[in-house]
Amino acid sequence: MAKNPRLVRLIAATTAMSVVLSGCAGGGGGSQLPPASFVALQEGPGEQYVIGPLDELTIFVWRNPELGASVQVRPDGRITTPLITDMPAVGKTPSMLAEDLKLQLSQYIQEPIVSVIVNKFAGTFSQQVRIVGATEKPASIPFRANMTLLDAMIAVGGLSEFAAGNRARLVRFDKTTGKQKEYAVRIADLLRKGDTRANVLLTPGDVIIIPESSF
Repeated sequence: MAKNPRLVRLIAATTAMSVVLSGCAGGGGGSQLPPASFVALQEGPGEQYVIGPLDELTIFVWRNPELGASVQVRPDGRITTPLITDMPAVGKTPSMLAEDLKLQLSQYIQEPIVSVIVNKFAGTFSQQVRIVGATEKPASIPFRANMTLLDAMIAVGGLSEFAAGNRARLVRFDKTTGKQKEYAVRIADLLRKGDTRANVLLTPGDVIIIPESSF
């Protein structure tokens, strides 16, 4: 039986429009991230912590307590301890800073053993997760190992009344390409419907942008 050419074109156009509409209904566009479980199946350490401005540190020098100190990293990224002035701290791991302090103190004592403990941390921007837009309290929060989108939204109090949560975007810097990439995230489905497929793993430096509804 011959097919009506006009009917064939009509069916093709309808199918194409359905695909477009289904894509729009899915949220704010962009690539999709694989879902993450609400509870990590296996907890593990994250990347090494990098000291940031305003972090509070304890410097311990074995057998020389007078050379230790509890200090806050200044906004310029440096610290001052007994015998050491303006030591750069931001951008270093605690063990790296301990080695630098050891090198400086070796001018005054033999074979110093130095430990650096982070008591209160803010981290560098590259180790924070920032949530902006239509949320109860936009904020930058320190990244922690195995952090998910659900964890971040709980930290900022969820969505605001007029948030378009399913049109939210996650902006991530790709270290391999040196470029930013955007992903669509369905925060409304996650928080209001408990859709486990909408929960995704976060990485240090992620930015979550939540628009308001247009009506």
